[in-house]
Amino acid sequence: MTAACGQDKLVVIGQGYVGLPIAMRAVETGFSVVGIDLDASRVSSLREARSYVGDVPDDELAAALESGRYHPSKCYADAKDFTAAIIAVPTPLTSGVPDLSFVEAAAAAIAPHIRRGSLVVLESTTYPGTTEELLVPLLEQGSELVAGVDFAVGYSPERIDPGNTRWTFANTPKVISGVNASSLCAVEALYSRLVGTTVAVSSTKEAEFTKLLENTFRHVNIALVNEITLFARQLGVDVWKVIDAASTKPFGYMRFTPGPGVGGHCLPVDPTYLSWRVRHELHRPFRFVELANEINDTMPDHVVKRICTALSRRGKDLADSVVVLLGLAYKANTGDVRGSPALRIAELLMALGARIEVVDSHVEPHRCPPGVKPIELSEDALRLADIVVLLADHDDVDYPLVERVADCVLDTRHRLTAAHVEYL
Repeated sequence: MTAACGQDKLVVIGQGYVGLPIAMRAVETGFSVVGIDLDASRVSSLREARSYVGDVPDDELAAALESGRYHPSKCYADAKDFTAAIIAVPTPLTSGVPDLSFVEAAAAAIAPHIRRGSLVVLESTTYPGTTEELLVPLLEQGSELVAGVDFAVGYSPERIDPGNTRWTFANTPKVISGVNASSLCAVEALYSRLVGTTVAVSSTKEAEFTKLLENTFRHVNIALVNEITLFARQLGVDVWKVIDAASTKPFGYMRFTPGPGVGGHCLPVDPTYLSWRVRHELHRPFRFVELANEINDTMPDHVVKRICTALSRRGKDLADSVVVLLGLAYKANTGDVRGSPALRIAELLMALGARIEVVDSHVEPHRCPPGVKPIELSEDALRLADIVVLLADHDDVDYPLVERVADCVLDTRHRLTAAHVEYL
């Protein structure tokens, strides 16, 4: 079995928030890359150098295309004669249960193109055991070869943080694993060309569990500070001042801040994958995760209650009120609306009769839910709003204008400083 090296052909399956940055980095480092995505509109956009991923600007995509070493495709026939393949497809929850259908489809489609010496790496988040129990049998069945003997298989959890300009795919340490020692060598040979630091672990299960631990840690601590925020307000304590004070401690404390809920491709999903696996295999509840889910899932409801209370003090009812939401994405400086708490907040508000307008230059207008009107931030829009709610604190928002014009504001991110602004 040989490792990926030289100007080998790399196939990246899935050209979303994870796969596209990987593909761009691979082109930069000399690979010939086929980026496979079954979404025809995505492939069309990529071929026209129109990026839909905030971390990949149009000019970077154009340069990759002009190099002749990036080929977006929705056809697996273009994967023929690949040396290495990275699977970076969604792993959502369906009715609260892990949905690995995208992984299964990708494995079945790439398997017939596996040759002796090929490498296949899964990056999609999943529960411990997926690589060996699900992926390997599919690859072996479709290729009629033996994993770990004829071809290499590994797992390397994605660590993409959309909008983070400091820690990118290239400089974030990469956890890697293989189904055996020779597979690990092949995985390391691949990623050592793509990233600055690789961190090898002894099994694919450990690598799969690592990803879940990282995001379960965040999920639980965000839930903790969210619940503390609710209690602090009732106790007459400014939780933001408390957080600032606690953050001065140089050891034994890590800063987490409250918000309107959690979203994105990780936090609403990853801990539940671990909780599901524990229940399925060990027949026990993962109480920390389930409690964190309960707290974080109810934050949008709490935000709506705060909106209703703020309007009521002004003699207004939520029905027929104009609510301007600043930010529809789940986090600052991204256009990612997957699992965004803003979507749930908008849904709840509309169900109560409110008229919803949203300001978010990062989110494409067609991603706004039905009934939600995308608008430009303006003095007129702020004056007509009965309440303005800051949900995603993008850097390109004119916050001084909001503070000067809007007279009823709820800030869930603690970005504004005017005296009349209410915080979560």
